[in-house]
Formats: sequence, C-alpha cells, structure tokens
Amino acid sequence: MKKKIPVTVLSGYLGSGKTTILNHVLHNKKGLKVAVIVNDMSEINIDASLVENEGALSRVDEQLVEMSNGCICCTLRDDLLIEVEKLAKKGKFDYILIESTGISEPIPVAQTFSYMDDQLGIDLNKLTKLDTMVTVVDANRFWHDFGSGDSLLDRKEAVSDADDREIADLLLDQIEFCNVLILNKCDLVGEEELAKLERVLRKLQPEARFIRTTYGKIDPSDILSTNSFNFDKVSSSAGWLKELREGPEEHTPETEEYGIGSFTYVRTAPFHSERLLEFVETMPDNIVRAKGIMWCATRNEFALLLSQAGPAANIEPVSYWVAALPKPRQEAIFRQNPEVKQSWHPEYGDRKTQLVFIGTDLDRDHVVRMLDECLLTDEEMEMDWKQLNDPFRWNLQTN
Repeated sequence: MKKKIPVTVLSGYLGSGKTTILNHVLHNKKGLKVAVIVNDMSEINIDASLVENEGALSRVDEQLVEMSNGCICCTLRDDLLIEVEKLAKKGKFDYILIESTGISEPIPVAQTFSYMDDQLGIDLNKLTKLDTMVTVVDANRFWHDFGSGDSLLDRKEAVSDADDREIADLLLDQIEFCNVLILNKCDLVGEEELAKLERVLRKLQPEARFIRTTYGKIDPSDILSTNSFNFDKVSSSAGWLKELREGPEEHTPETEEYGIGSFTYVRTAPFHSERLLEFVETMPDNIVRAKGIMWCATRNEFALLLSQAGPAANIEPVSYWVAALPKPRQEAIFRQNPEVKQSWHPEYGDRKTQLVFIGTDLDRDHVVRMLDECLLTDEEMEMDWKQLNDPFRWNLQTN
C-alpha cells in the first residue's frame, strides 16, 4: 500500500502573514519535495505570484497549483479535491502545503480530506493524511479587526453579495479550529499587550500549540510532519466547548493573569425573548466570546444557539428540544442516547440554558444579574407564553 502524503493547511485572515510563512518554510524545507497549492480570491493570484517571484519553487521538485476566482472552502472545493488527487497520484512529492485564502473557514477544508466525494468519485483519505491545521494570527491587527464590527461585504472581501459573514466570526472560526496557532508580527506589539492577547487566544483555543514569531520565521518542523492533527479532537478544542464540558460545578472562575477569564451560565428557566435580545444587543464590550444553547419562552419547542464574537452576535434555532417531540420519537432518542434521560427535568425535560462567556476583566456577578433579569418572572411563568411578544423573525414549523 502506497504511503499517504501528509498535508498542512495554512489558514488566517487577510494580511496575517501566511504567504511570508509559506515562503520561509519553502526556503528551509531541508530536501523535502513539497507541492504547494495557493488559493487567492482575486482575478490575478497575487499570493501565487509572490511565491514564484521569490524563487522558492523548483519546477523539478515542486509544483505550484494556482487557484483563482474563488475560495477553497466554498466555490473551489471541487478544484481542491481534483488538484490534491492529481498531485498525490504523481507520486513525486513528499508533502502538500495548502495556503487558504484569508476569508476561508478551515472546517470545510479539513472535511475535504476526511470523506469520499461521491459526485467526483474522489477519496482523498486514501491518498493523503491531514497532518497539521495551522491558523496564523496578526498580533498587531487582531483587536482592530475583531472589534471593527465590519463584515466581509463592508471590506469588499466577500465571495459574493450574499456573503454577509462578520470579520469577528471568521477570525474565531479560524482560531477555534486548528492544532497549531502562529502569533505573527509579535515585534509590532509590546510584551504586556502581547501576553494579554495570547491569554485571550488561549482561552478561545486552549488545545492548540502556540508559536510566537516575527516576519513569519518558524522552524518548518513546527508545521510539517507533526503528525498532530485529529479531526474529532480539534473539532471539540474550542474554549467555549471546554467550559461547557467542565460545567459550573467543575469550573470555579478565578482572577487570572491580565484579567482574562470565563464562566458558564446554566439555568432551567426560559428567557423572556425581548429582554434577552436587548441584553445580546447591549452586551458588555469586554465579552470577547459568548456561545451556547438557550431556552426562550416564545420559541418553546426549539433550542436556540447564541454565537457572539466581539461586536457580532447571532441567535438561531438549531434543533427541537427532545421534550417537544412526540413520545415515540422521545423514546427512540432515549434508547439511542440514554445520557439524555440523566439530566431530564420532570417538568421541562431537556429544556435549559447553557452559555459560556469568555472575556477580559469580566464582572461575572454583573453579567449573571443581567441574564437573570432576562428570565421569566414567576408571574410570567404562569401566563400563556404565546401572549408574549416574539422578536424573532424565523418562520419555523412547530412540531
């Protein structure tokens, strides 16, 4: 059986320094025959031409695949599958190094290597092995970009007019799904500010290996042939998921260095939807990340997901509560997932709120009070919840 070719994917927002790191690795790869795929959103693939102009590519030992007019993770996913298969089948490369565009989300790219594509008949899992998922963060511009409130459309960086993703959401998507995080341009930031940023990033992504660098200078062994990527592990490595797993009983908030902290909010009472929405829209600025499942009275059948990244916040339905399903379906779920029954409330079933907050200088008690004030009062609990005003605009089919 032919040995699988290892693959490293470089992700990171525009300007973070991915191409500089790519070039540095190619200059110091110590005899490895590396095929490079560079993805850029522009009509002319600037990143690819930069790589070529610096002379880091030997046409004998390496091959550069330029991918333009789209993004690896969306419109060019098929192209990525085809190009990787083509490179792998040539049998002349020791390694494949992919630089995603700055607006690419890493999860769809990683998924490309994990299952068979029936439409194209390509199974990269048989030919390649995803070795390392790297995210590059610009230490100098992170807070500016994260707190800007801009969308990709605002910055004319969107894939299409329908691509309304927020910059802050994209940054967190890239940070929360990686197993190596490179903090680049550290020379442009003071040590105390840099240490504070790193503490925040470690709260957001506690499992990844962190590397500080300037001018993208890293040891190639930090991102090549690390044999460190595990899809399931990385998928559950985000800081908010770790907090939820530990729960409020296991995790006691403490005053941490530089005031970076987190806590979990759990309640078995529904939110008043209007008051909750007002809280989300006026959330304290020092909350960097809030995420979790909520129970809202006006949408009693649905578990709602809150996802907040800096100034960007979104609430959307993710599933029915098991307690809202017909009895036969409930019983089937209990048989398949007995743990659901373990935390079953005699009146409310699985309905409850579990939210994680990560931030700087968090006043936990103040945030908890604000949230508790959003819960239904005793009087409201007794009334017909259908009489409450519903601020949500999703047209959902009730069970």
